[in-house]
Amino acid sequence: MHTGTHRFGPLDFQLVLLRRMADHQPDLVEDARRELGVTLADMREANRRWQAMVRSPRARGSAARYRSVLGPPETSVRRRIGDLECDALAWPVPLWPGLRFEVLSAPGGAVWNAWLVRAPGAPGPELRTAGDLRPWSCTVDEVARAFPPARPMEGTAPTRWRLGLTPPGGKPCVAEFTWGLLQRVGFPDDV
Repeated sequence: MHTGTHRFGPLDFQLVLLRRMADHQPDLVEDARRELGVTLADMREANRRWQAMVRSPRARGSAARYRSVLGPPETSVRRRIGDLECDALAWPVPLWPGLRFEVLSAPGGAVWNAWLVRAPGAPGPELRTAGDLRPWSCTVDEVARAFPPARPMEGTAPTRWRLGLTPPGGKPCVAEFTWGLLQRVGFPDDV
């Protein structure tokens, strides 16, 4: 399907997201890859090209890179987070229609954060117990709001986040996310 000469676009970007998620959810990634009609080699090639773009000495500013790959954002709003102002850019992700890929960037285009978030108006899951935390069902923000006081923890890679939490009536656990989407929940001895 892919050759080295085609323009890197939204399909390739979804493969980059899936490539990192394959570490935790290989079966879900395999199903998604089949749904997209691409091979494992296509996914590896998309990831290789993305890494080359990110590391290139001629690389565009981070926000510009996302725009060049994903096109114009579906939404672009100014957001205040604490004392800082940023631009929140969001694109649809066909593989996850209820989500958007959100990039928070500083003036000048440096990216502070890039992850999947719930699309405006899209219903999120009801999160009441640890059993409700199913892979690919919810985002970092949704889990943090559902189980206060969730504690941010250091992730194992730049695109990974972890939250320590204790569901009502449950025992302490760690929710692990890749690109902002829940991958798995483990207990401190498991993770």
